[in-house]
Amino acid sequence: MPKHRLAFSKADTAKFISHLDLMRTFQRSFLRAGIAIKHTEGFNPHAFVSIPLPLSVGFSSGCEVLECQVLDTPLDQVPAKMNAALPAGITVQRCYEAVRPVKELCYVNYIVTLDYESGAPFGAETAIRDLLARESLVVAKRSKKAKSGQVEVDLIPLIARSTVEERRDSITLDLTLRAQNPGLNPELVVGAIRRECPEHAPDFACFHRRAVLDRDFQVWE
Repeated sequence: MPKHRLAFSKADTAKFISHLDLMRTFQRSFLRAGIAIKHTEGFNPHAFVSIPLPLSVGFSSGCEVLECQVLDTPLDQVPAKMNAALPAGITVQRCYEAVRPVKELCYVNYIVTLDYESGAPFGAETAIRDLLARESLVVAKRSKKAKSGQVEVDLIPLIARSTVEERRDSITLDLTLRAQNPGLNPELVVGAIRRECPEHAPDFACFHRRAVLDRDFQVWE
């Protein structure tokens, strides 16, 4: 049988649901919606669901994807049934047959909003743009594999595209980042801004995942 995908959004308070809790939420919601999906075999079967690109806690998104295998419900009926069972903030837009493999998911587009309580500092837009235009920008990130608990990563090769736009009280970063093998979390970019440009460090940062893309920067589905 073919594999199916749910395209869904995650917003408002739902963005604080962790990845594991989100998986459990979907499993329970399939039951409440009366939608049968494939389960693993054995003495302790569990629902066959996965999210190819887990979203960090606190991030909102309009382009999340969950993989499953719907057994006996027409795909066009799945969104309405699931939305009636899911908590507020999680909305399924459509259910469709998976065609492209996950390995073709190459980039993720994020909108990062840097908020300043007293307005964006003078020169912040230029300083951040210059920072992202460097030939190299090495930062330390946590790693379970490293003995020290950290590894050094050069962010620049992992940033495919970036634009910086200053507004009255904020600066918006439009970032297209590597999705996997390795992927880049935009929190590392904000961390680099705080370290390299402390006078332009934001008071708050908000992250929104806008699109998942293939190697040609086309929407991956």
